[in-house]
Amino acid sequence: MLHDFPKSYWRDVAGEKTASLQADIQTDVAVVGAGIAGVVAALELAERGRNVVLIEAAEFGSGATGYTTAKVSAQHGLVYAELIKTLGEEKAKLYYEANMDALHYLADQVEQHQIDCDLERQHAYMYSDASSSSAKLLEKEDEAYAKLGIDGGDATDEVNGLLPYEVKKATVMRDQLQFHPVKYLQGLMKRFLELGGTLYEMTRVTKIEYGTPHVLSTLTGHTVSARDVVVATHFPFNDFKGLYFAKMEIERSYVVAAEVDQFPEGMFISVDSPGRSLRHIKRDGKKVAMFGGENHLSGHKEETKKCYEHLGEFAERHFGVDEFTHHWSAQDMITLDKVPYIGRMTNDTPHVYVATGFSKWGMSQGIVAGRLIADLITSQPNRYEDLYDPTRSKWKLSDAARFVKTNADVAKEFVKGKVKRADKTVDDLGFDEGAIVNRNGEHVAAYRDPDGNVSLVGSNCTHMGCTVNWNNAERSWDCPCHGSRFKPNGEVIEGPAVKSLPPKN
Repeated sequence: MLHDFPKSYWRDVAGEKTASLQADIQTDVAVVGAGIAGVVAALELAERGRNVVLIEAAEFGSGATGYTTAKVSAQHGLVYAELIKTLGEEKAKLYYEANMDALHYLADQVEQHQIDCDLERQHAYMYSDASSSSAKLLEKEDEAYAKLGIDGGDATDEVNGLLPYEVKKATVMRDQLQFHPVKYLQGLMKRFLELGGTLYEMTRVTKIEYGTPHVLSTLTGHTVSARDVVVATHFPFNDFKGLYFAKMEIERSYVVAAEVDQFPEGMFISVDSPGRSLRHIKRDGKKVAMFGGENHLSGHKEETKKCYEHLGEFAERHFGVDEFTHHWSAQDMITLDKVPYIGRMTNDTPHVYVATGFSKWGMSQGIVAGRLIADLITSQPNRYEDLYDPTRSKWKLSDAARFVKTNADVAKEFVKGKVKRADKTVDDLGFDEGAIVNRNGEHVAAYRDPDGNVSLVGSNCTHMGCTVNWNNAERSWDCPCHGSRFKPNGEVIEGPAVKSLPPKN
């Protein structure tokens, strides 16, 4: 049984809010986005003597970092065989080493600052329980592990001894980590503020005027001037610079959590379709299990509640769960070549940096991003700079094909939204129901809440004009083109959009 409204387990420990920006200010570095990438970058820069202002549109840790499964691993699905094929063995090994460095950094920070964030060392397992083709892909991944010197490989017998259902093939990466991401960020934030850093919450940045210095405009009406700007907002709000909107796919995925009597040690992810992600956390002597999966392109699925239901059925069938304490969803950006964009945003703006496209593995990649960007700003060498360079231009044929497909899908969704009929009227809406309705000949996004109150807002996403779709699980308007999301009253939840859907009352 699921509670009615989604709620993340990690957000139960949300701290006190800080003030929003109330004046025009100047600083050395402005970091936009207070998730794991932004906070790590801000702390690293403050440690190096920079004057840093950290700006967050909502509450810090309330974005993707607060809605993750919080696995900190260099095992990112079936990635290494593909990276060897597309980028070469040397860069594939660099990718592995960058993420392992992130694990070591996390462990060192937790020890150094005595951060209580439920950090545990766990083996990470991938498995296939259904498809022989998926099993063959895991065999290729085993071969890639051997080539790259990764501690792991075949673990079929091991996983069959751990999970309550049979798997055909499994692969392990040893000694990875899992943790509580919000508690970790709280520990880093405490240190950042002690060093003289400044945090502004509830302050959405809407645009950058590029210059010397750069000037950030905000919804509060005030500005931030800075020599260096870090855009760590998950999806960059200034995405027209560098055409980032055309270089990523946006997916949503779902998690349900429950207390369980028995759950195996380890972190698990299936490579079949639909995928399943499993992990646990120990709380008050009990285990809380988390079951994730049901990925789909953002804004493309109408009955999103069914995603939670399918995960609940999986947990009940295999682990005897019938009551869930939390459920939540997350959004992920996937780049053309599966490697994040981390570094200088474009060649003609050398003091504007971006971190995006973590491809569902933002806990390790976010740490990579924060450290890499801090090195770039302080002119320190970093051997991962070229690998993650956002301006990398040597596309492989597969990258070009994915670019064409991604943007063809966007064009299709744009047209579909414009020609689709709005068959419902406001009077047709039930309680807690949203839909695009016909109101005096105009298509309007309408929602009737459980008390009967109706919100009416424009149906065109304020990013590039695609028609939004109702997400019945999250009670949000989601754009099927680039993943912007809005509350029923039109307020932006996550970008790239920065302006609310206009009221239509």
